[in-house]
Amino acid sequence: MLTANKLMPRGGGLAPVLLRRAATVELDWDVRQKSRFDATDSQGRQLGVFLSRGTAVRGGDVLVAEDGSLVKVIAAKQPVLVITHCTEHGTPFDLTRAAYHLGNRHVPIELQPDHLKIEPDHVLAGMLRSMHLIVREAEEAFEPEGGAYGAHGGGHGHSHGGNAPVGPVLHPDAYAAPHAHDHGHDHAPSHGHHHDRGHSH
Repeated sequence: MLTANKLMPRGGGLAPVLLRRAATVELDWDVRQKSRFDATDSQGRQLGVFLSRGTAVRGGDVLVAEDGSLVKVIAAKQPVLVITHCTEHGTPFDLTRAAYHLGNRHVPIELQPDHLKIEPDHVLAGMLRSMHLIVREAEEAFEPEGGAYGAHGGGHGHSHGGNAPVGPVLHPDAYAAPHAHDHGHDHAPSHGHHHDRGHSH
């Protein structure tokens, strides 16, 4: 097994030609958030990665093996929930509210200008849909913000048993099934949530 104990963030300082020639290794977030793990690179070599405790590996980072060879890290696609605001009933500010409530529960979140990403969780998906956000399942790379995992190792600070997690709740139905709104029209199924005219505010 080849040992790698040095990490070059984003391959900083390396010539582009060296990065193009480097072996690669695809890792999901569950592995990349750890400072010690085993992996197999694109050349079939077994790697033993030993980094400083608390180090998280990001897509684009480069591992340096004990023999001086380089291994570029690729963030592997994995199941995620992609969260966007509803253009009909909401505003982009809804994403800010969602990020606040997810962060309050210590949920790892990837922040983008027009969407959020979290790991699959049906309880949180229901909460977000009740806030008029669109939630869809996808297979994409996941790069959560550093502060989300620093003290918790990427774990979830909430229960999966259907109980409301600790923290403020915007809506009393936040942890029930997506509820209805008497808007006079429905959201398309592709939006990831729906409105039932049988319930009105």
